[in-house]
Amino acid sequence: MRTSIYSLICVLLLTACGGRSRSNRPADNPALPTDSTIETALQESPVAISPTAQQLEAMGYVNVATLDPTLAVHIVYATADNFVGEVLYVDLTEAYLLPEAAEKLVKAHNLLKESHPGYRFIIYDAARPMSVQRALWEVAVRNGKQYYVSNPTKGGGLHNYGAAVDLSILDASGTPLPMGTGYDFFGLEANTDRENALVAEGKLTEEQLQNRLLLREVMREAGFRTITSEWWHFNHCSLPEAIERYKLIDF
Repeated sequence: MRTSIYSLICVLLLTACGGRSRSNRPADNPALPTDSTIETALQESPVAISPTAQQLEAMGYVNVATLDPTLAVHIVYATADNFVGEVLYVDLTEAYLLPEAAEKLVKAHNLLKESHPGYRFIIYDAARPMSVQRALWEVAVRNGKQYYVSNPTKGGGLHNYGAAVDLSILDASGTPLPMGTGYDFFGLEANTDRENALVAEGKLTEEQLQNRLLLREVMREAGFRTITSEWWHFNHCSLPEAIERYKLIDF
C-alpha cells in the first residue's frame, strides 16, 4: 500500500513540476516525499476491509498482522486447497484473534525469532465464524472425520471464539519446516501424544519431531495450550473459559 501511494505521489510531484527532469539529482536517488506527506496520503486512502473483517473488528477481535507485520498469513479455508475442496472464507484472508490471544501469539513469535533468526510463523487459521464451522462439520460428517471438527450444534470450538490458532514455521527462505504431515491431515501421524512411537516406526523423522517440539516450546512459553490430535493447533484457553468470558462469532 505504501509503495503504491509513494508511486502516486511521485507522479503528482512530477506533473506539478511540468514533467521537468532534475539533472542535478542522480537517476537512482529521486526526490522522496516526506513521512508526513505519506501519512497524510495513507489517512486519505484507508485500506478497505471485507464485511467479515468489519464484523470481527466490531466484536473486538484483532488482525494479528497489525501487531506484527512479520507474521506470514495464509488462511487455508480462503482457498480451495483444503480438505473440503472449496472456498469457505469468501471474503476473509486475515487472521483475527482475541486481543489477549493475539498478544500471546506475538510473544511466541518473538521467542521463535530470538532463538532461530530467519524463522517466522505462518498462520493457517484463526477466528472462524460459525457459518464456516457448520460447513466444515457437514463435510467432516460425510467423510467420517467428525472427530477432528467441533460440532456446531454443541457450541462449536475455540476457533469460534477467536481463541485458537493453527500455524507452522517458515524457514529463512520462506519454506514451511517439515512437520511430518501437512496442515489438516486426518490421521495418527498428526498426533502429538505418540511422536516417539512414530519416529520408531519410521513415520516421523527426528528432524520433523524437533520442528514440532520447537513450535510447541515457543507457543507454550507464551501461554498457549496444545491438543493431542493436531500438531498445528494451539488454544488460548479452555472451551468452558471461552464460553464464560467471550462472545461466540455467530454469523
